[in-house]
Amino acid sequence: MTSSSPLSLDIEAFFDERTGTVSYVLSDPATREAAIVDPVLDLDVKSGRTTTVQADRLLAFVQAQQLSVQWILETHAHADHLSAAHHLKAHVGGRIAIGEHIREVQATFRKLYNLEREFLPDGRQFDHLFKDNETFQIGNLTARALHVPGHTPADMAYQIGDAVFVGDTLFMPDVGTARADFPGGDAATLFRSIHRILALPGATRIFVCHDYPPAQRAAAWQTTVADQRAHNIHVRDGISESAFVALREARDARLDVPTLILPSIQVNIRAGQLPPPESDGISYLKIPLNVLAAGADADAAPRS
Repeated sequence: MTSSSPLSLDIEAFFDERTGTVSYVLSDPATREAAIVDPVLDLDVKSGRTTTVQADRLLAFVQAQQLSVQWILETHAHADHLSAAHHLKAHVGGRIAIGEHIREVQATFRKLYNLEREFLPDGRQFDHLFKDNETFQIGNLTARALHVPGHTPADMAYQIGDAVFVGDTLFMPDVGTARADFPGGDAATLFRSIHRILALPGATRIFVCHDYPPAQRAAAWQTTVADQRAHNIHVRDGISESAFVALREARDARLDVPTLILPSIQVNIRAGQLPPPESDGISYLKIPLNVLAAGADADAAPRS
C-alpha cells in the first residue's frame, strides 16, 4: 500500500501477519533515494531456521522502483521479531541506524545472555546512533529523529514532513499503546513520550510498527494525531498520567512474555547480525533459563 505526503514522500507498507509487524520503504520520488524502517527476518522457532521471505518483499520493491537505499532505520531493539537490517544492507547498502540509548539496552542484555567478551555495548554494531532531535536526509527530504522512551530506553520515532513513524510507542487507537514492563521500560516515561508525539499538529499522519487487529477489522497501520487524541483507548484526551500508569501497569501484569523475545533481542542488539559462529561454524542463539519472570496465561492476556 502506497501513500504520499505534501512533501512528496512515498511510503510503501509491508505487513507481516506472523509477527504483526509493519515495515516501511520511504522514498523521495525526485531523487529515488530511500530509507527502510523496521525490516523483519523470518525465524521458525521449531526448526531454528531463518529465512528472508519478508525482507525479500522489501528488496523486490526497492529493485522494481530503482531506489537507492540510504538508511535502514530501527525504531528500537524489537522483542517480537528479528531484524533483517544486516541482510538488507548486504544486498542494497544503506547505513543501519538506531537511537544512541541502544547502549543501555545492549548493556542490560549482554549480562542476561552472558555474551562473548568481544561484544561491546557501545553501539558500534550500528552504522549510526541518532541523538534526540537530530536531522538527516532521505534524498531532498529532511527527517528528524525523536527519542521516545518508555517501552524501552532506546525507542525512537522518525518524522518526515507530516508523517511520523512511531515504532511500538503507539498502536492503532482501538489497540492502544506499547507495554512498559521490559527492562528499562517505564509507564510514566511512555506517557510523556506519547504526548510528545500527540503535541504534533492534528493532521500529522502516524504510522505504527505493529497491529493486532480486533476480529471485526483488517490489519491497519496509518492513523493521525487527531484520531489518537480522540479515540486511543489508553491515552485519548482526558486520560491523566496517573490514570494511564495505573492502566498500563495493570495490563502489563497480565501480558504474556513475547514468543520471540529471547531469540530476537540478542540478534537485534547486533543490528540484525546473527551471533558469531562457534568452532563448528554454526551460530547459536542462547536461551537463559529461569531468568525472566513467567508470563501470564497467553489465552487470557491482551497483546498490548
